[in-house]
Amino acid sequence: MQLEQETPADWWEVEALFDLCFAPGREALSSYRLRDGVPPVASLCLTLRDENGLAAAIRFWPVQVAGAAVLLLGPIAVHPTHQGEGLGGWLMQESLSRARDEGWTRVLLVGDEPYYSRFGFARTDNVIMPPPTNPARVLGLALLEGAWEGITGAVEKSATHSTSVET
Repeated sequence: MQLEQETPADWWEVEALFDLCFAPGREALSSYRLRDGVPPVASLCLTLRDENGLAAAIRFWPVQVAGAAVLLLGPIAVHPTHQGEGLGGWLMQESLSRARDEGWTRVLLVGDEPYYSRFGFARTDNVIMPPPTNPARVLGLALLEGAWEGITGAVEKSATHSTSVET
């Protein structure tokens, strides 16, 4: 497997993988409203390839909660022919390590707590995704101890549309 940063030339191939792995209409989910018109955090968008092509991909987007910079993780997908090989975990660990190295302090995602808790994610009851998101699926991870303390409210698009760390 070859781990690389996603390039603009990869965009449609990655989109095709997300279409394959997720239900039709995935772009109608509330998290896509937060991404609309905002570029992803390019340095954290990663792909895994083997000799047959794209095996897995992950993307991150800048958002904010109460004016604080937050990374919105997702989507992450592993091609059906590679599921169960640990590629999703590899992408999670590598991308979260890179985010920490770049100075990001908090990450948010919408997903299944039993799966994502192994990476340190837990419910963030005081952080509200746009409806109709199930609050039990809103999970956060502090990349720096205490990073979520005092951060409450609605998740909003990044005000500056920055793809780097904001204060």
